[in-house]
Amino acid sequence: MDVTAGSYTFGSQTGRLLVKTARSGLGAKAGHDLTIEATRWRGEATVDVVGPAGARVTVEVDTDSFEVREGTGGIKPLTAADRAEIVKTIRQKILHTDRHKTIEFRSARVEGSPESFQIEGDLTIAGETGPLTVRGGLTGDRVTGSAIVVQSRWGIKPYSAFFGALKLRDEVEVEFDVALTPAR
Repeated sequence: MDVTAGSYTFGSQTGRLLVKTARSGLGAKAGHDLTIEATRWRGEATVDVVGPAGARVTVEVDTDSFEVREGTGGIKPLTAADRAEIVKTIRQKILHTDRHKTIEFRSARVEGSPESFQIEGDLTIAGETGPLTVRGGLTGDRVTGSAIVVQSRWGIKPYSAFFGALKLRDEVEVEFDVALTPAR
């Protein structure tokens, strides 16, 4: 199916939303580069194939739905206990899921073509809102793309351990690959 002008839905039922972290610091060899998946999220898109300026996108992610899918690098493999501790840290110390139930993105401007577009909008994480640029493309009914989120712009202090010798980079990459479903 090729996407035509209209309204569409997408989310965890039709694709994946991944957060990829990388480590830095003197103790980087001890840590892991992580792939974390949001397992509950949803979005809506209004597509205007003639004029991208008429397009709109909203995405809402449940903050307590993040799961560690992969940990690469490190001195030892990532264990189930490590994964559980990482999720606990994400929920309690980074996203504060007890107070902030969702992460939201709302487009303000869309430019480009269906095959190569750029969406500028506002991202709200843990009560802080800031600008975010998303780049992507449409092939058939699948939309793929990514954005770089600089955690400190949203008041998030990147995770660190061993007195700062091991830390995550401030920049995390968010990747998505979804199928669009016509809205009913």
